[in-house]
Amino acid sequence: LMLLHTIPMCSSQYERMFNTTRVPGVETDTIQHMNESKHIAVYHKGRFFKVWMFYDGRLLLPREIEQQMERILADKSEPSPGEEKLAALTAGERTPWAKARDAHFSRGKNKLCLDAIEKAAFFVTLDDTEQRYDADNKVKSLDSYAKSLLHGKCYDRWFDKSFNMIIYKNGTMGLNAEHSWADAPIVGHLWEHVLSMDPKLGYTEEGHCHGKQHPNLPGPQRLQWDISAECQEVIESSLTVARALADDVDCHIIPFNEFGKGLIKNCRTSPDAFIQIALQLAHYRDKGKFCLTYEASMTRLFREGRTETVRSCTVETCDFVRAMVRDETREERLRLLKVAAEKHQNMYRLAMTGEGIDRHLFCLYVVSKYLGEDSAFLKEVLSEPWRLSTSQTPLQQVELFDLVRHPELVSSGGGFGPVADDGYGVSYIILGDSLINFHISSKFSSPETDSHRFGSHIRQAMVDLLNLFQLNDKEKK
Repeated sequence: LMLLHTIPMCSSQYERMFNTTRVPGVETDTIQHMNESKHIAVYHKGRFFKVWMFYDGRLLLPREIEQQMERILADKSEPSPGEEKLAALTAGERTPWAKARDAHFSRGKNKLCLDAIEKAAFFVTLDDTEQRYDADNKVKSLDSYAKSLLHGKCYDRWFDKSFNMIIYKNGTMGLNAEHSWADAPIVGHLWEHVLSMDPKLGYTEEGHCHGKQHPNLPGPQRLQWDISAECQEVIESSLTVARALADDVDCHIIPFNEFGKGLIKNCRTSPDAFIQIALQLAHYRDKGKFCLTYEASMTRLFREGRTETVRSCTVETCDFVRAMVRDETREERLRLLKVAAEKHQNMYRLAMTGEGIDRHLFCLYVVSKYLGEDSAFLKEVLSEPWRLSTSQTPLQQVELFDLVRHPELVSSGGGFGPVADDGYGVSYIILGDSLINFHISSKFSSPETDSHRFGSHIRQAMVDLLNLFQLNDKEKK
């Protein structure tokens, strides 16, 4: 795997993409990875199924996979007691799930059923609701779509699996990924592959996959659980916790198409720096203050590297934001913007090349705990909440996702929940030269935040930054 086709990056995270589950523990969770798995787990209308993906020594063809899904959709059997909401155990607190797993799923038929899910290549939900992008109601439809993918009903996703593929009743789809095994670019790369392969494989005029059904293909195996009343109480308790969390999440998506990467590059500014500075201006207008800001940077130039933090609320960026809210000249604002962008770019380079701050401080904290030495400095620094947590979802296959030549491959990107109770989570993806999708999340329970309000501030901040450059008509083309 190469960065910009020239620099090798560590690809170890890809090894855990399939056949991987997060296993709950009383004190700490563990990652369980199987070297091989020949089946997937499927959930539909409260029932769980084990579906083999291999037959006669080969992988099933698309029409044969469709055949298996059709069999599940045609199955009218009812869920067994406790089965429908079982996956809520993976959505609630971890310790009750760990104890329930040991008490009720460590032997007999329940262990066999749990193994079928945890050792599956991945988890599929055939959702009985509909989601779509509605051109006549863009905001509401995308917000609903994002919120559904994030948590669904809280019991129709197996949140411990490396990823859930969610397929809605009307044929739209998306992913819900567990974060501990990998970072967003890995899941994004998988989704790019799905998006690009779907039109290549194609469909018949009747809407079926190309090919033929298999006459001897064994059907999906319905998982048979024996869930006690005691276990059902734990399930309901976990569902109550999960629903309270899910109902509090305020999701909002902005398809920003006033301009994109093309015009920003004409300003001779890094698109990421431009967006991050716009986020700082938007946040100041939203809350009237600055806050500790997290931007994820990858460290995959190193073996088994994950992420480093770019603290993007810099002194230079604050100076620029103050100039925007004061009565400064355009020239002075533009000068400060360029200084802030250069500072951001330099910090991002340092983070990528192992010269960041936060992972170093975290390692010092781990060593201090191991030695039993308290550090007031580390406690204070590492306990400050990230009230603005941000991440860019990068495109891995830039040429393939040229939206001028392939407009059908557009994606809304991915998102995540807020890190702080009174903060925002912002994920963005730069698509082609004229589209940037923002995912914004916050909590309804916080009087300080409002995802739609913040979205309006982001949109205005982006336009205000561009206007400072006073591009002529030729540069805008």
